[in-house]
Amino acid sequence: MSVGTRPHIVNKSREIMALEERLGYCFQRGELIEQALTHSSQARELQSAGATHGFSGRGDNELLEFLGDAVLSLVTSEALFQRFPEFSEGHLSKLRAHLVGQRHLLRVAEHLHIGEYMRLGRGEERSGGRGKASLLVDALEAILAALYLDGGFTVARDFILRVIVEPELAHMRLETSAIPVMDFKSALQEALQASGKLQPVYVLVKEEGPEHKKTFTVEARLPEPGMTHFAGRAQGSTKKRAEQEAARQVLEHLSQLPQAPNGKKDAL
Repeated sequence: MSVGTRPHIVNKSREIMALEERLGYCFQRGELIEQALTHSSQARELQSAGATHGFSGRGDNELLEFLGDAVLSLVTSEALFQRFPEFSEGHLSKLRAHLVGQRHLLRVAEHLHIGEYMRLGRGEERSGGRGKASLLVDALEAILAALYLDGGFTVARDFILRVIVEPELAHMRLETSAIPVMDFKSALQEALQASGKLQPVYVLVKEEGPEHKKTFTVEARLPEPGMTHFAGRAQGSTKKRAEQEAARQVLEHLSQLPQAPNGKKDAL
């Protein structure tokens, strides 16, 4: 674990110190990691109770999430650029999309048990916020920003490479260009074309939250003559993310259908 001067250690909770053990880094500015873990629902409750300064004095993790996303993208892009100079720009873009995508970041957040440390409002807690993919990924990105602000670019870079990038690259057969599917919408389109089926329809069924922090719920529907089958439903911080996850669900569903005698998947 990286150890340095720790002027705030007396104010750190056991939970924060336990998370530091998982992260492999001791924060000198304890308020940064507290802010990174604070969801807007908790910050609003504390503000209403007049207790914001008693908690962290910094509010929720939304701005940190914004910064962390940028740091993650830069570190990942630099690592791929240096490691795979023979890859095309399109190849590198797909690889980066996978490494910084919600599905992979969710696995990382779950591995670090981020949900155990998040600070949620009562309503979000009751609705199962600790298990929500969007909240877990947001908290992870906010933690990356906290590492960057507390320890500098080198600390953030080393953590991202050690925890997010390198372990995943080690599991991928890059020498055979067998990159996992990341553009699920395109993959679904190709699969349906190959089987002679109609293309999916993506329907925005819910949009909630403030303008700067919306959550979109999208359904991917497979049209058939005379009717439309519901096939996938997903949430995301953008419509594109929600559509990609919904398309992934449809692909997974199609892969589990029994084969028809002609070798094609049976119709839904």
